[in-house]
Amino acid sequence: MTPSTKRRQVLIGTGLFAATAALPAIAQDKPKLRFSAVFSDQDIRAQMMKKFADAIKDDFVFEGYYGGTLFKQGTELVAVQRGNLEMSNIAPQDMSKQLPAWSIVTAGYLFRDAAHVNKFFRSPEAAELKQMSEDKLGIKVLGPTYYGVRQLGLKPDRKISTPADLKGIKLRMPGGDAWQFLGRALGADPTPMAYAEVYTGLQTGAIDGQDNPLPNVENMKFYEVMSQIALTSHLVAFDLLAMSTKVWNGMDPATQAKVQAAADSAIDFSTQQHLAREKELAEFFSSKGLKIYTPDLDAFRTHVQKEYLASDLSKDWIPGMIDKINAL
Repeated sequence: MTPSTKRRQVLIGTGLFAATAALPAIAQDKPKLRFSAVFSDQDIRAQMMKKFADAIKDDFVFEGYYGGTLFKQGTELVAVQRGNLEMSNIAPQDMSKQLPAWSIVTAGYLFRDAAHVNKFFRSPEAAELKQMSEDKLGIKVLGPTYYGVRQLGLKPDRKISTPADLKGIKLRMPGGDAWQFLGRALGADPTPMAYAEVYTGLQTGAIDGQDNPLPNVENMKFYEVMSQIALTSHLVAFDLLAMSTKVWNGMDPATQAKVQAAADSAIDFSTQQHLAREKELAEFFSSKGLKIYTPDLDAFRTHVQKEYLASDLSKDWIPGMIDKINAL
């Protein structure tokens, strides 16, 4: 081997090593998006996030954590604010803990259906709330993730016709003032409990009931330890697909548009899947032996709205917004 040949081989080897060493660095150039949610990996919303991840895979490394395995229910907002998490599916009730004006969208019998929620979040009124969350919380709201209309599922065989019939019922509600207030407004005795503990709570009698959309009841198998579902339809349920404004502001406008489009498409898919599933599940639960019926909705609506309007919560609502929401 001549000196020149040896030198060429050394240069070629060095170049190959440098190129190989550079590969992980190139892969690591993609920003990481860690996403945490309380819903399970079998949930329709987990499919939603897979579609979102597929749409942005050229720009980001997406890591999804489900079932509250990374952060517990209600702690995701603070995790994003502290930089320990880039994205989450955040309950508006948790937003209202820090920004009381957000509590308006948590009020019972405010929204009529999923379409009403979506229309609101595209309106100037919602833009005001979303800008407030960016400025004061450091949270960018990408859109509402509808997951059904919340109904009352009970273990005791007590028919519920009006709010008065819920007196003494230990109704599991998530922690937080907004959730607990809704439970009281319905006429029940609200009991805070983690989502993952609800099945055992019903089974042991620690709670008498829970309120969730029908797809959640199926997914978590709550129907196995319930006797009935009262179709109160007291809250059009949605969370907020959100990310850190630090992450959002770090994107160029083209990437922001791509991420927003991916979120819009994934959210629309999830909404349509939930609407279709809700139609099927009442019959399914009935086949499992549960009593399914509709109570006096006028009595519930009147009572719940009266409780909200008389509460301290409504004092923090943006003036005139409730009328604008109703008019949409």
